Amino acid sequence: MRAAIERARAIAPHTAKIECEVDSLDQLDEALAARADIVLLDNMPTAAVREAVERSRGRALIEASGGITLARVAELARAGVDAISVGALTHSVPAADVGLDFET
Repeated sequence: MRAAIERARAIAPHTAKIECEVDSLDQLDEALAARADIVLLDNMPTAAVREAVERSRGRALIEASGGITLARVAELARAGVDAISVGALTHSVPAADVGLDFET
């Protein structure tokens, strides 16, 4: 993980943020040691999210993602994350049947 973050930092513009996705606290520690700017916590239970926020101590922005339901958003916000990605907002919405019919 460190090598990937270092490669990304070497080729990214100086204004770019480097985000790393993790699914364990051990991976979080690696990402923080490599100085990732943003760490996305993928499918982690709330207790692990709280621990991740504590471990990061402001060294990176923490984003919760993966299997997030609208019912869980408040709980994750109370855990202290900086951002929450809720895929259910887009992938579970029924499609609209929109047509553009022109008469000539």
